[in-house]
Amino acid sequence: MSRPARPVPALPPWLAHALRAQRGPVPWSAVTRGALAAGPLLLVAVLVGRTSLGVVAAIAAMLSGINDRPGSRRGSVRRLGVPAVVGAVGLLVGTCAGDRLGAVPLTLLFAGLGLFAGGISAVGPVASASGTQLLVAAAIGAGMPLPEGGWERAVAYLGGAAWLLALRLALPTPGSLVGDFRFDGERDAVAGVYDAVAELLDAVGSERATARRAALTAALDHAQDALTGPRLRRHASSSAERRLHAQYAAALPLGEAATALAWAGEPVPARASEGPRRLAAAVRGNTHTGPLPAPARSAPALRALDDALLHAAEAFDRGKGDRDLHSRRRTARDVTRAVLGAGGREYGLRVALCFGAGAAIAQGLYRAQWYGQHEHWYWLPATAVFLVKPDLGPLVSRVLCRAAGTVLGALLFAAFAAVLPRPEGLIVLVALSGALIPVATRHFAAQTAVVTVLVLALVMVGGEPQASVSRIGETLLACAIVLVVGHLPMPGQRGGGVRARLGAAGRAAYGYLDHVLRESDGAARGGADARALRWTLRREAYRALAEARTANAVSAAELPALARHTEGADDVVATLERLVDTTTACAVHLDDSGRLTAWHLAQLNELLDELAEERDRVGLRIPDAPEVPLAG
Repeated sequence: MSRPARPVPALPPWLAHALRAQRGPVPWSAVTRGALAAGPLLLVAVLVGRTSLGVVAAIAAMLSGINDRPGSRRGSVRRLGVPAVVGAVGLLVGTCAGDRLGAVPLTLLFAGLGLFAGGISAVGPVASASGTQLLVAAAIGAGMPLPEGGWERAVAYLGGAAWLLALRLALPTPGSLVGDFRFDGERDAVAGVYDAVAELLDAVGSERATARRAALTAALDHAQDALTGPRLRRHASSSAERRLHAQYAAALPLGEAATALAWAGEPVPARASEGPRRLAAAVRGNTHTGPLPAPARSAPALRALDDALLHAAEAFDRGKGDRDLHSRRRTARDVTRAVLGAGGREYGLRVALCFGAGAAIAQGLYRAQWYGQHEHWYWLPATAVFLVKPDLGPLVSRVLCRAAGTVLGALLFAAFAAVLPRPEGLIVLVALSGALIPVATRHFAAQTAVVTVLVLALVMVGGEPQASVSRIGETLLACAIVLVVGHLPMPGQRGGGVRARLGAAGRAAYGYLDHVLRESDGAARGGADARALRWTLRREAYRALAEARTANAVSAAELPALARHTEGADDVVATLERLVDTTTACAVHLDDSGRLTAWHLAQLNELLDELAEERDRVGLRIPDAPEVPLAG
């Protein structure tokens, strides 16, 4: 009789995260931009005899390449441009400070910059990228001796980032030359929303429904970001853009109805998902919808789905309709709350300690001539900046990946440097590394290895001797600094970033519920305006919940000493998601019948009671929930 196989022990979360990599097709357009960015800039600078400025421009193009993610051209202006401008300011400040300040004042200045950059990073992804470039560029300005002054370096930095941004705006995405190629990113993002609606409808009544609803939220967030970038005019200025706005807005009631169907969990006709898929194909092909499947109107959510399909078909055919993106600008109060809140304070203190300590140790090693012939001491503080960023994964995972990637990259570069001709061979290596960055961003260790090769090649072209061994040593020092600082006790309650996002999610969920309840008693009824506000509040609630779930997933994958500070947060997120799903189902039923049933009210009260218990257990501070009438 054979023995049963022993179960394979699961890897601890912090190790499993370090081994996990993203998957997907190769982004050939980003690869092309990467190949045409840093390498050609460096080549031109070498040919005109301004190699050092070429190194600065290539570094800026590399950092912008790391931020060059899939999305719309309009969104890339903000995603690439804002961090580049902030980085140029950091380079100017670092250069001036490095020339005029001693070791102690410079360290204090860097700690202050770290506190500021860490605080603003809590505002959002663009602010986080801006804070990172501010600190990295400041370290380069102070720790990379170059013959040019601060203004020349800043202009070269802006030029390098502007070159990559120009490539992003000018080059079309392969296979997307349908209609106006300027909007290929927006078109793909809007089509992805309809695909996500279809997949959610296919998953209704199965265990996959929750994951499909989260995927719909991600698709809506992506489309919203793609369409809300900067523009010369306040409103959409071309027929193609107005059409995309109308198509996005038409997807919102479809998503609402699909969410209500998933919440009910009752099987839906197989043909229900055919309509959204045909709409997705129409968006991608820039064509009319054609015939849609026959309606099924046996339940309120199915009737809402059918009405939304008819509304979408009209918007597609006419290219007109509701062009509201259902998003609200963040007020100064919102930004201040994020920066000065628990998450901003905790992260700011950690960045300040890591960046300041990295700068102090690097300067001490440099003055003690530990570097030998190497005058560039920027690597240690710049590495600490990347390591301390929580949006790159759990702390130990980041440290392991950074150490492994640096060792691999340094060894690869040492091998290349021994055989490649200079400078032409190194310039080709820079271009090749730039092309690999969009693919390497799928795993932090791979990205670190590619960036290490690229930067070592850049500074060698700029005149620095081969520095692979010293870079490995500095990286390990930065890893030790961040590990120590990451486990230090901080003022206030630990897990501030997770708690801040949970609080924001709770406020958004309660705001959405309050609006639906006021619609049910007639206080907020106003036809299209009330419905538009409801969709805006629903979008805010689901976006805030997605951010809270992401932050909590990162925290849960930390070492137990850190993960324990946010135990129970996943229960709060799950209950908030159920509350928002239930509120959405109530809104759909309210549109159909004009009132909420006792069963709906009982479901809401039950979730609010459950949420109150979990909130008290976790110690979460969010405003009290709106009062729901008792059933019956």
